[in-house]
Amino acid sequence: MSAEATNPEGVPADTPTADQPGRRRGRARIDLRRLGRAALFGPTSRSGLPDAIGHIAEAHRAHHPEADLTVLGRAYELAESSHRGQMRKSGEPYITHPLAVTLILAELGAETTTLTASLLHDTVEDTDVTLDQVGTAFGDEVRYLVDGVTKLEKVDYGAAAEPETFRKMLVATGDDVRVMSIKLADRLHNMRTLSVMRPEKQARIAKVTQDVLIPLAERLGVQALKTELEDLAFAILRPEEYEGVRALIAAGTSGADPLAAIAEEARKVLRESDIPAEVLIRPRHFVSVHRVRAKRGELRSTDFGRLLVLVGEDADCYAVLGELHTCFTPVISEFKDFIAAPKFNLYQSLHTAVAVPDGAVAEVLIRTHRMHKVAEAGVVALGNPYAPADGTQAADTADAAANGERADPTRPGWLSRLLEWQESAPDPDTFWSTLRADLAQDREITVFRADGGTLGLPAGASCVDAAYAQHGEEAHRCIGARVNGRLATLSTTLSDGDIVQLLLAEDTSSGPSPEWLDHARTAAARIAISGWLAEHPEGAAVADPAPRSATSATGGTVRRATTGAVVELPHTTVRLAGCCTPVPPDAITGFAVHGGAVTVHREGCASVARMRALGRAPVGADWGATGDCTVTLVAEAFGRPQLLADLTEVIASAGAAVVSATVEPPSEQRVRHTYTLQLPDAAELPALMRTMRDVAGVYDVSRAQHPATA
Repeated sequence: MSAEATNPEGVPADTPTADQPGRRRGRARIDLRRLGRAALFGPTSRSGLPDAIGHIAEAHRAHHPEADLTVLGRAYELAESSHRGQMRKSGEPYITHPLAVTLILAELGAETTTLTASLLHDTVEDTDVTLDQVGTAFGDEVRYLVDGVTKLEKVDYGAAAEPETFRKMLVATGDDVRVMSIKLADRLHNMRTLSVMRPEKQARIAKVTQDVLIPLAERLGVQALKTELEDLAFAILRPEEYEGVRALIAAGTSGADPLAAIAEEARKVLRESDIPAEVLIRPRHFVSVHRVRAKRGELRSTDFGRLLVLVGEDADCYAVLGELHTCFTPVISEFKDFIAAPKFNLYQSLHTAVAVPDGAVAEVLIRTHRMHKVAEAGVVALGNPYAPADGTQAADTADAAANGERADPTRPGWLSRLLEWQESAPDPDTFWSTLRADLAQDREITVFRADGGTLGLPAGASCVDAAYAQHGEEAHRCIGARVNGRLATLSTTLSDGDIVQLLLAEDTSSGPSPEWLDHARTAAARIAISGWLAEHPEGAAVADPAPRSATSATGGTVRRATTGAVVELPHTTVRLAGCCTPVPPDAITGFAVHGGAVTVHREGCASVARMRALGRAPVGADWGATGDCTVTLVAEAFGRPQLLADLTEVIASAGAAVVSATVEPPSEQRVRHTYTLQLPDAAELPALMRTMRDVAGVYDVSRAQHPATA
């Protein structure tokens, strides 16, 4: 949080702002120089609050007129005094960062406790202030939020610091979603102010933002943060495409806006129908334009924005829809009802498109003012989601209770499932790669459960994924499904709006077949299936994605040639468990499986605990004397001469042998190198990865999800 820097204006030179074409309605940007002076000299306004938090107080009161602002004044005073003397790389006082983060949240409507924690979010990480001091001064809630967003020290965790920090934040978010709200606002300000960093560090931060933070913002429904983060990451990671979209928007919006005439006609229609409504033109942000172009090829003159109709009541949404479809020509294929079937991230709206006589087509979003607030701010719009519900909040809770996926908006189903599978991935590398893979899947479809409620799933998900999303490990007993009333196999791919009834066997001993892994798109399903197969002899031999056989050794033991794994069964085939992929020097144990083979797991693997609970006898295992291992690393970098030579030199200096290497063709000045390496000692792996990251131009090095077969 503290590493990123700002330019003097607080906005990178190539960042699209609110007055540029194609951007959504912009939020107010604070003048960091003025705030810097206010933070240093501390003038106090007539309200008794420090002048530096005047913008925050004004934005907060707009959403919460009765809020007590004195606690914000106290939090600012502690933050300013503790950060005093610290400067950002731009030369601005460091306090400008928590001020900017807090303003972002205040404009979204966050309640006072969140803003208090936001002002203090870097004090424990970067100053001498302790969590106990925060708790004593501001209470347990603020203490918890500050702790949740505080990074783990690299000194203690080394290369695992970043994945373990995100694991900690996710677990904290499971108890209080406000933790991730603060993290998202923190990352947004750091992304806005990234321009003075080295290009490779900008790319590294933008990559994590793209892979982890943006999908989390989408899942929490915070579209206002998600869309700006998308554009900022797009500009850094794909600069040529970004510039192409910028030029496209500039050319497409240089003349009269064709949406203006359609909007005026819609206003006239709704006035004559006596439906109170606001009709606004909502420009698409850069990434949205990029997606539309990829989908349609040629862009229409109306594709650079959409009409947004805001009304007072849910029933008015359908009244507007009826009038527009009566007075314009509807494009039926574009109609979607996210009011009757809300998205998994709280989003509600009617989507349609209408054509006018000259052939232009305008996309239209129809929603109430309350829906619009939730669409922009997601969970932030819930205020304090843990306070007793009353008034509007009670109505929101009642709406949520009618929907299975949204029954608890503070702990949505996708978050519960993510927290469940992370417990089965104790290794930081496995957790990090699985998290990024899981979040990379766009959750584009909503399917209806036959017993009520909905499930949010990635596009391409099958009945297998639906089974584990609905039933957890009970899905091991699934024997089939009905999709839209018809019997279907578990491999059936689901579509948006399908109705799914999952059929479970009464026999609790039944379980999945290895083929289920071929149809599972979600991490939760894959981890659960792999764990069951590892536990049960009939499926374990196929469960390992890359089984390795070994040759018999003297003394009745078997050594696995690629890693040196040794077990106590004569003439035994030894395999690494696919669920945890152990490498030296992990503590390991084995279990006998089908055909007399032994599958070796890490001691901390959840499968080990389950097998021991079932009474399965473990087989002693260790790594033997060699301690070598085979591992696949992926290095992402800016293309430059001698990059391959520099990376292989670093690898050679670590004593690692290159089994194979692949260099993908450059894309927008980026290249990806994949190396399968034989390491003499797996304990050296974290140090090797850090050394590779230090090579000029390299911005990320990660382990492949499954090691290659040696």
